[in-house]
Amino acid sequence: MIKVIGIDPGLASTGIGIVKGKGPRIDVYSFGSIQTSRDLSLPNRLDHIFSKITCLLKEENPDLMVVEDTFSLGKNPKQGLTLGKVAGVVLLSGFKAAIPIAEVSVREAKQILTGNGNANKDQLEKAVRHLLKLNTPIRPYHASDAMGLAIIGMYRYGSKG
Repeated sequence: MIKVIGIDPGLASTGIGIVKGKGPRIDVYSFGSIQTSRDLSLPNRLDHIFSKITCLLKEENPDLMVVEDTFSLGKNPKQGLTLGKVAGVVLLSGFKAAIPIAEVSVREAKQILTGNGNANKDQLEKAVRHLLKLNTPIRPYHASDAMGLAIIGMYRYGSKG
């Protein structure tokens, strides 16, 4: 069995999803998010995310961390740069914990999980929920996205556990 943690970087809400199992079989899962306050400075918010993920990685000791590759300057360059900073502290926390890291683009995750690289958040959440055989919606969407990343990690690397 292996344990995979998926992380969807976001400044206000960083999604976390954890799956444990083998191959395509998921035996245990959990999800949530790390929230930061707009009242804090950017360095304080990044430190909060880094500290929470560092503690979580020590506690969970996953075999793999899958991070959404969110860096995009297309529609909103400032937001893309900020997400890049969040992704940086997420990647650093995994590196410092000596956990193997894989990055998956948003489009690739959507394609794998829904069959449509242009799926919306609701379609992606429903696909993740279906794979987990869960009836209640996964909220926030960042947690659902992170669960999707963890599931992808399990599909790709689960046979090694």
